[in-house]
Amino acid sequence: METTSPLAPSLPAADAEDAPTTGHKSARSPRVELIMRGERRRVWTPEQKREIVMESLGPALTPTEVARKYAINSGLLYTWRRQVLGGQMTRLVRSTPGFAQVEMVPPHVAAPEPMPEPPIAPPEPVLPPRPKGLIEVVLSDGVTVRVDAGVNAHALRRVLDAVVGR
Repeated sequence: METTSPLAPSLPAADAEDAPTTGHKSARSPRVELIMRGERRRVWTPEQKREIVMESLGPALTPTEVARKYAINSGLLYTWRRQVLGGQMTRLVRSTPGFAQVEMVPPHVAAPEPMPEPPIAPPEPVLPPRPKGLIEVVLSDGVTVRVDAGVNAHALRRVLDAVVGR
């Protein structure tokens, strides 16, 4: 007794065995499905590219995660990174053209000479605070001797004699 499924058509057994084959395998190849992208190709502005590249360079996400986030190929992201880091994708800012102001002076009239700037005085030296009881002796040849108030008088006399007698 032969049973057939109501969903599958019944084929005679002889036809299946006599079917020509093109290779060693007689099984059918799997079905191929093409998925076409429904949207048009996206166009990224240089500013958007720079922002995406900067995000991929940051510590928060890996470059692969950034590529997934923006639905771009990681190879495209690395190409943008190379362009941004290489300076190929720099922002060109052009200044607004304008006119320079020019003053015409006849050749026989001399231009006024600029006023010289007054010389800048050097800053006053900062002296350390003097301890209490400091004795300072300035000799006629410009030598200065500083001693503490607790200095021995005989020792001070010997130092002054040595400095004056040199």
